[in-house]
Amino acid sequence: MIGYFMSYYQDDSKCTIDDLQKRIKDTDLIPSRLPLLQGIDKIFDILKKNGISSLSDLRKRLKSSKQIESFSTKSGIGVKYLALLRREVESYFPKTSSIEEFKLIPKEICQKLKSNGLTNTRKIYEAFEKDEEQCLQCDELGVDITTTKNIFKLMNLTRIQWVSPLFAEMLFDAGYNSPQSVSEADAVALYEKLVAINKQGKYFKGKIGLRDVKRLINAAKYVH
Repeated sequence: MIGYFMSYYQDDSKCTIDDLQKRIKDTDLIPSRLPLLQGIDKIFDILKKNGISSLSDLRKRLKSSKQIESFSTKSGIGVKYLALLRREVESYFPKTSSIEEFKLIPKEICQKLKSNGLTNTRKIYEAFEKDEEQCLQCDELGVDITTTKNIFKLMNLTRIQWVSPLFAEMLFDAGYNSPQSVSEADAVALYEKLVAINKQGKYFKGKIGLRDVKRLINAAKYVH
């Protein structure tokens, strides 16, 4: 499943149901998602017998509560399990965030981006994805290439599961400016940098856990 990305989101048609099963089994799931592991081999065999061969197929079959209930009746898989499975897979497709949620991007640049129709993380990522497009944006925004590259790096980080604009800025501040750099990070080193950067609540109140950092690194491996 690693590396199946087109533009901002994962190309779910290229992720097989076996890839998905492996990802769930290899992930240190948060407590509320642990029931997904109960009978997972049997359940995924049932999914395949019901014509689901890719992540795309699964998302289409579990798109609404009504569809979940219908598929539960047909397959014999419990509604609660299917609803939980849907929540898990949809978390792989981060919701877009407004450009205004980024504190590191000056307000005047945010306004220029919005004026050009680039209002959220997905639109900006796709507009800045190629180097030549970043150069064009320099002229449009009236900023230097370093600024446009840094904006792109922030957008790219938000493609990682669970990474909000605030946390993207925190990772960027820590020296991790792409999903790949996060995926290759030493968990303890990244954890210590994040704790040091967030000293005195610079980004948010509360503590960062090493276990959560390890989950972050694992999630980043699926974004390329």
